[in-house]
Amino acid sequence: MWQQAIEDAVRKTRQNIEQFGLRFPHITTENRYDWGENNDWIEGFYTGMIWLCYEYTGDAFFKETGLKHLDSYRERLSAKRELDHHDIGFLYLPSALAAWIVSGSDKGRQLALDAADHLMMRWRPDGGFLQAWGPAGHPENGGRIIIDCMMNIPLLYWAYEQSGNEAYREAAICHADKSRRYLMRGDDSTYHTFYFDPESGKPIRGGTHQGFHDGSTWTRGQAWAIYGFALSYRYTGNKPYLETAKRAARFFIAHLPEDEVAYWDFDVPAQPGTPRDSSASAIATCGLLEIISHLREGDDEKQTFKNAVEGTMSSLVKHYATIGKPDEEGLLQHGSYYVRGGLGPDDYMIWGDYYYLEALLRMTSNIPGYWYERVREQAR
Repeated sequence: MWQQAIEDAVRKTRQNIEQFGLRFPHITTENRYDWGENNDWIEGFYTGMIWLCYEYTGDAFFKETGLKHLDSYRERLSAKRELDHHDIGFLYLPSALAAWIVSGSDKGRQLALDAADHLMMRWRPDGGFLQAWGPAGHPENGGRIIIDCMMNIPLLYWAYEQSGNEAYREAAICHADKSRRYLMRGDDSTYHTFYFDPESGKPIRGGTHQGFHDGSTWTRGQAWAIYGFALSYRYTGNKPYLETAKRAARFFIAHLPEDEVAYWDFDVPAQPGTPRDSSASAIATCGLLEIISHLREGDDEKQTFKNAVEGTMSSLVKHYATIGKPDEEGLLQHGSYYVRGGLGPDDYMIWGDYYYLEALLRMTSNIPGYWYERVREQAR
């Protein structure tokens, strides 16, 4: 079953490249992607899928395409086009760093380092956090952090390992600590966002942007917490990060519906027509696999997490994947983007497709994605 799913993903990725060239997918409400320019926060996931396909197949077609994409990311960073946000890791880890990890591209390595410098422009030393959106001092967003950023700070950890510049690591750890304290709640759920006073750094309140309400648990945010804190543990060895990832994972698993694929928010009434978020479950699965990699054999919780991975991935492959639909552009149906805002409430999500394929390759081929560097000898 896993092999069939991987082969289907590789075919569709190749088909998309052949049909749309070097354009990038954007979210619609029409069960297809809108293919256009590199100007959103999501393009890195598509390039990451191309690198995953290359690692799996060894087909130079994918490698050449992934390397060609670097020009677009370099031009965008140089122009600072639509980059006034924290999602720099999502853009440059699965594209630039992936090129370095997989092919040894010096161009990719330097681009990833330059992207880390750009992410550091979000650092607010008075508050001790990376500002999510907008310019410094913005009246609404000047003091806002969001849980998603836990998946962007691996770019800073990596930049520290490459350069020895402590500023990268200190910012990443400080932001992770602040996220752990204020975005994680006592019942192991998460706030999507938290607000601080931009000048003093004083905590004000938790809230949401894309969730059901301020006190609810947006499922994709919970998934970011699972994977993000597990990655912070990988980079730092700080055990509280691993425990936090496990806490978030327990909550996620305990609140899943019968088919083990999440609705878009854990607090939304589950009724006919309530949108799912298959992308949240794909992200959470990758996070669980990362946690599992750090647990000893014989640990009861390791088996619990393995069972959760098996259940969710079986459900995604059997009931949400587009296997058997060769003309579809996406891999996973029933993802959601911003339900309350009416943007992609039930459609393909390119990040869902990426994490779905990453999970499949983690499970079968020891290909773990592009959130940390592997042994250099593995580069082709």
